[in-house]
Amino acid sequence: MKLPRRQFLHLAAGAAALPAVSRFAWAQTYPSRPVRIIVGFAAGGANDILARLMGQWLSERLGQPFVIENRPGAGSNIATEAVVRAPPDGYTLLLVGPANAINATLYDKLNFNFIRDIAPVASIIRAPYVMVVHPSVPAKTVPEFIAYAKANPGKLNMASARQRDHPHVTGELFKMMAGVDMVHVPYRGVAPALTDLLGGQVQVVFANLAASIEYIRAGKLRALAVTTATRSEALPDIPTVGEFVPGYEASTCVWPRRAQEHARRDHRQAQQGDQRRLSPIPRSRRGLPTWAARCLRGSPADFGKLIAEETEKWGKVIRAANIRPE
Repeated sequence: MKLPRRQFLHLAAGAAALPAVSRFAWAQTYPSRPVRIIVGFAAGGANDILARLMGQWLSERLGQPFVIENRPGAGSNIATEAVVRAPPDGYTLLLVGPANAINATLYDKLNFNFIRDIAPVASIIRAPYVMVVHPSVPAKTVPEFIAYAKANPGKLNMASARQRDHPHVTGELFKMMAGVDMVHVPYRGVAPALTDLLGGQVQVVFANLAASIEYIRAGKLRALAVTTATRSEALPDIPTVGEFVPGYEASTCVWPRRAQEHARRDHRQAQQGDQRRLSPIPRSRRGLPTWAARCLRGSPADFGKLIAEETEKWGKVIRAANIRPE
């Protein structure tokens, strides 16, 4: 698929599942040399795969290498600090996700301020989680699940890929808003969490669609709801949690961000392109129909408001659940 340069820049600014840019001056000749995209997680995961797909696409169309650099550790704080401290020339980008909003409350002392040091610019990508249960759970709807959980307080195990990750706090938000008591069981990744869910050792997981949709389609897991405010095109018959728990919403968001002093100009340049569904990468290569990711428009003020709201929301959940860094 061929896109005009300006449209490409627009999509690139908000496409990779979680991109942001720190202290970024977008010159007319950009890029004139290789660009680094720093990912705060290990190679092989969803963030890394999407960054590499987008990096390849960027390289092919802008004529300069976009090199993926993995700097895992501290829930992406190491990668974020590296980008904040990088020269403000636009050649060090950061793949940013909900972990940044979570970390703002989770960690008492950070060497940077996520909202202050990196500014919102152009686009957002949203992707849902799906609330899946083992078929042995006698609940086929969210209201039935809530009733069952309330009748069995502390007896249901809620698994997540790891302690303090976004699916974990997504589940904690559900517990808080639905008024249910479930035991959180952290794993070392989504695969072992789903393995134990399939085996019935745990009863519920808030999982990403990429990891769980084939199990759902095969009838091995039961999908009760998706966590976004609107239904997913990948699972159109599955309701949202918010249809039964008013106000509930949780999703993987992407916030393109860069230095405050350059944000306004960069946003104007980025918004000149047509932005509909995220589709610069062929479907066979990107797997986005499975993730049901959507790319949305908005001003820097819109994104700044969303980021502040997300940070406040997850801050409340972290404090209410007394979640601490390991």
